[in-house]
Amino acid sequence: MRKLIPALIAILLIIVIAGSAVGKYLYDKYSYSDERADLNAYFQVNGQEEVAVVLNHERMENKARMEGGQCYLSLNDVHTWLNDRFYVDYNEKLLLYTLPEETIRIGIGEAAEEGYAAALDINGEIWLALPYVKQFSDFSYTLYAEPNRLVLTTAWEERLAASVTKDSAVRLRGGIKSEILCDVTVGDKLVILEEMEEWDCVQTADGYIGYLEKKHMSEAAAETPVKDTGFVAPDYYGNVRAHKINMVWHQVTAAAANDTIYSMISGVTGVNVLSPTWFFLYDNNGLVESIASKSYVDWAHQNGYEVWALIDDFTHSADNGVDTKEVLSYTSKRQMLIESVMGEVLSCGIDGINVDFEMVSEDAGEDFIQFIRELSVECRKNGIVLSVDNYVPQHFNAHYHWKEQGVMADYVVIMGYDEHWAGCQEAGSVASIGYVEDGIARMVKEVPSHKVINAVPLYTRIWNTDANDVVTSQAVGIQTASNYLLKNNVAYAWDETTCQNYAEFNSSKGKVQVWLEDEQSLTAKISIMKKYELGGISAWKLGFDEDRKNIWSVIAGFFAE
Repeated sequence: MRKLIPALIAILLIIVIAGSAVGKYLYDKYSYSDERADLNAYFQVNGQEEVAVVLNHERMENKARMEGGQCYLSLNDVHTWLNDRFYVDYNEKLLLYTLPEETIRIGIGEAAEEGYAAALDINGEIWLALPYVKQFSDFSYTLYAEPNRLVLTTAWEERLAASVTKDSAVRLRGGIKSEILCDVTVGDKLVILEEMEEWDCVQTADGYIGYLEKKHMSEAAAETPVKDTGFVAPDYYGNVRAHKINMVWHQVTAAAANDTIYSMISGVTGVNVLSPTWFFLYDNNGLVESIASKSYVDWAHQNGYEVWALIDDFTHSADNGVDTKEVLSYTSKRQMLIESVMGEVLSCGIDGINVDFEMVSEDAGEDFIQFIRELSVECRKNGIVLSVDNYVPQHFNAHYHWKEQGVMADYVVIMGYDEHWAGCQEAGSVASIGYVEDGIARMVKEVPSHKVINAVPLYTRIWNTDANDVVTSQAVGIQTASNYLLKNNVAYAWDETTCQNYAEFNSSKGKVQVWLEDEQSLTAKISIMKKYELGGISAWKLGFDEDRKNIWSVIAGFFAE
């Protein structure tokens, strides 16, 4: 028996050791890890200046920063996330924000009333103070420390939410061995970002996005968060007419030519707005040349027309080297331009301004739309209609900011032509039906349809392709084009693809092609305009109608029920 005791002890020790090993294995497998994640690494912040950003339900790659006890966002992030109406004048070192009846200016680095700098230039990049941005923008935010993080809310759609039912921890990944991001206690509200079998992806109120066991939460339910930003959107009211617009441009290149209106308008019916080309950006200081005529305006009013005077940026681009970017990127030059135009408008009794800036480079887009904002303030205060001309919307001219035009201006005009233009190396239609409808469809996605005017061409191009495939063209009025085909004894036929009458023939100079603009083509375009319920129609230009005055009765079809 004594010999058995050591053996039994050894067996017991083996059992104890094995049991301990099994227990440790089971403990390691089923116990919750208390290891905590490196939160600076989680939020990817370095130092006390960097601030992580959680926008709605997403951790953003870009960071905010702390300066002088205030949180700042880069101008680009403010534009992208919160409000794209802030404008920086890099030449005169100003931050501007346009309200319906004023443009607020503050210098870069200048203290706001609350004592902090509204905008800072840090190594050539502009940063805006979050509380200053908040004054003009619809969002809520909370700033947290250790680590620095900013929780921004700009959306208040319905979401899934649940309450914590047992004190627990949100973890970096699903699983009890994952590192802890933060602790949660009973009653804490969590947003459910993704439901899974045992662990849900959740977001805490203070910006952590991680995982929590379903058994530690109440059943997820849909809820709509309460919006409490305190922001009241300004009303950029305007001077949109209660009736539809029928406008025609009157090209005037010298003051003496104003008198041509009397003969050119003869026989024209249905038009309610004349747009004479009266103002020209003259130099790079913002000086404006004017050939406006009060007697013209008085006559127009007596005969039932409004006058929306056009201003362009291209008439003096060659002779005076006018650079649109150079003018519009300076607040003082924009102010001079606006004051000059408004002075003429008010002294002559002009009803509206039609902005036709066709030389806006991509890098001048922000300057151009700020000009429209500031001009809209003066128009709004003085009861002047503001309309803005645009190329047919394409990806390469999106810098004209159509959506913002639709807020600030009364009318956004599509110049629905020049699909194929003077310099084209391919003959084609000036305004095929597909081109016109595509432009309208794109524009009404950005601008309310009742504020959109589509302009139609009263001209076409006679195209010639020579033996060497060199393409040239000449713009002619609709009657001249018809006369040309008649003179050459050329028949035309309806082309369903372009919705235009088409003719071609061979001449001694090569192949001639003509896509006619006429009653049929305009009727097709007008049907599209009515389909999209546009606010008006315009035509380029008075005089191109020539002896075809019946064309105006066709244009009047836009107004027929």
